[in-house]
Amino acid sequence: MIPRPPPREGSLGFLYLPPFRVQGFSVAGEATTISIPEMDVCFDMGKAPRAHLAPKYCVLSHGHMDHIGGLAYWCSQRNFQGMGAGTIVCDKRIENDVKGMMDGFQELERQKTPYELIALDEGEELQIKNNIFLRPFHTEHTCPSSGYSIVEKRTKLKPELVGLPQEKIKDLKLRGEEIVNSFEVPLIAYTGDTLPGAHLLRDDVMNAQIIITECTFFEKDHKQRAKTGMHMHVDDIAEWLKVAQCEHMVICHISRRTHLGQARKALVDVAGKELSEKVQFLMDHRTNRERYEVQAEEALKIEEELANRT
Repeated sequence: MIPRPPPREGSLGFLYLPPFRVQGFSVAGEATTISIPEMDVCFDMGKAPRAHLAPKYCVLSHGHMDHIGGLAYWCSQRNFQGMGAGTIVCDKRIENDVKGMMDGFQELERQKTPYELIALDEGEELQIKNNIFLRPFHTEHTCPSSGYSIVEKRTKLKPELVGLPQEKIKDLKLRGEEIVNSFEVPLIAYTGDTLPGAHLLRDDVMNAQIIITECTFFEKDHKQRAKTGMHMHVDDIAEWLKVAQCEHMVICHISRRTHLGQARKALVDVAGKELSEKVQFLMDHRTNRERYEVQAEEALKIEEELANRT
């Protein structure tokens, strides 16, 4: 018999959660990298797929190889493809380690790959788009780790000024009076690998439109294994869903030992059908493809209706 061909590399998971795309690859212990193209951000870079070269920012949750192994290649390929220097964002606690890793690759290659490194402390933030900010928060894992929220800062005219003539409002502003209230809209939250804890109950996490989180263990007798490895168990997700106000929760970092059908059943068993409907599994290619096909059909119908009206 002739030998079998090698197994195919897994394709990227893809979800369209309007107005954002969530795409990437995430298998526990192998590689995790997830991009939000509309935010120009990749979270982690366990490997560097071509689709993840375009975002300017690579935001690191922690230094485990399955989350950082493709980082130097990502920087190198962006430079090779003429996309400019990538910007690496990391926890201040691992800044020197990330720089040391990048320096090591440059010494090996005998050439300088351009990149920018921005290290953030908890409580700091980075503007990544107009009025849109990236904010880190500490999580609990087996090494220094951070999650991140992406928030949009908005202003709204004070209620007591609504209806006043524009001239009056301009006059108040010229006199130095505050005419608007400022507020934040949490858009995306990414936890990386973590135990459950108070960091999951932050306003900019619980109220994010989309929460992207890990769940590595689904078997009932694996709760202690989850604690030992400092990962999430499906029971933790079920408890979190009771209070989280997100529209969508995207689960990643499932191991190959867990069948996605079993993972979905385990979630429904502990969280119930209604709460489980909020949850999407990044690597559930068949379900996500069917969902996208329905979205595409609905979008086509709307376009045809609009065309008929005109």
